[in-house]
Amino acid sequence: MTTNNQPLVAVLIVGAGSGSRASTETGFIPKQFFPLEGETLFQRTVDAFAAVGEISHILCVVPVGDETWPMPYMRDKFDESRLSFVTGGSTRQRSVLNGLRMLDQHKEDWEIVLVHDAARPFVSPDCIRTVIADAMLHGGSIAAIPVVDSLKHAIPGPQGSGKPFVSKSVPRDGIFQAQTPQGFEFNQLYDAHERAIADGEDNYSDDAMVFEAYVGPVALSAGDRNNWKITEPQDFKLAREMLQSQETRFLIPDVRVGQGYDVHAFEAGSEVILCGVKIAHDKSLKGHSDADVGLHALTDAVLGALSDGDIGSHFPPSDPKWKAAASDQFLKHAVDLATQRGAHITHLDVTLICETPKIGPYRDDMRQKISDITGVSFDRISVKATTSERLGFTGRKEGIAANAAATLVFPAEQTNA
Repeated sequence: MTTNNQPLVAVLIVGAGSGSRASTETGFIPKQFFPLEGETLFQRTVDAFAAVGEISHILCVVPVGDETWPMPYMRDKFDESRLSFVTGGSTRQRSVLNGLRMLDQHKEDWEIVLVHDAARPFVSPDCIRTVIADAMLHGGSIAAIPVVDSLKHAIPGPQGSGKPFVSKSVPRDGIFQAQTPQGFEFNQLYDAHERAIADGEDNYSDDAMVFEAYVGPVALSAGDRNNWKITEPQDFKLAREMLQSQETRFLIPDVRVGQGYDVHAFEAGSEVILCGVKIAHDKSLKGHSDADVGLHALTDAVLGALSDGDIGSHFPPSDPKWKAAASDQFLKHAVDLATQRGAHITHLDVTLICETPKIGPYRDDMRQKISDITGVSFDRISVKATTSERLGFTGRKEGIAANAAATLVFPAEQTNA
């Protein structure tokens, strides 16, 4: 099922192995749970996908015995509708199949599933989105980068040398290094994995191989050289240096401002609802919902900053479900979308345009109500009122209009500038 012209996408983050090759660095702790500058690899990888709005659900595949790991993390940052977990199997392939089976139990009409290594915490949003788009177009796609180093085929050296020797050089033209995420049409990948297990094949090293064997060709999407897999002990040192160098770069805030505008006409009644506050009046505002013109404008402003349509596309007035609905749920929905995408709302501003009723006595009540709905601090919310100097429909006291602006800050992008 596609929503708002976007496919329904889930990601399996696979971290069910023991990470034995990194054990001299991590000890008895599987590398995916080892802290890297204050956060585990698993946490950093989850956060990378959580920041991409196209991802509807994140399913962590964890080792048997580590089932409780995601729980405090989920409680602190997510809920079970956004992040869940399942235990892995005896091989990577079986771990992925466990994840696919769990996703299938969600009864969602998943269109695309991504599979990603928990030990690749530096994957970029652009890489993730490119794989999603290519998987939608071709059925299967993987992040990959062209091999730039010379390749050699090795054979054991002379007895006693302890060194491999070159047997021949391998042409690197057309050779790519596979990365994750790897994205596929959900039902096709799920069926391919089930068929592979039924055939006794359970040790394919990545999902592209399963897809190739049972479905067909897989497209190559542009990968990222920073999207490397932390495998050996020295990789942790390189990862720490990478994170520390990023902290010293200039951070460029990703600030986005959305605008909203709404109008509602007066009709017979005894009160109006403006910015969540009921005000006694000799008329009411006409609308399919409660006609709160202020909250409607604010909702559109937040959706505008998210580039995610307008209030009508999320809550169609033709849908009887929203008949007489309280508008605070519309604004809360927009705020939840912003939170899912890693955005922080730093300021909300609404201007009510009307001759009556008088807004001044209710201004702070409105600010407090908006703060309660959005979680934005009271001192970062502005409510203003003005007239149209008796001009136009508001000047003739035929209705009320509202303008709104929302300022959202997304995770900072980094530059070497």
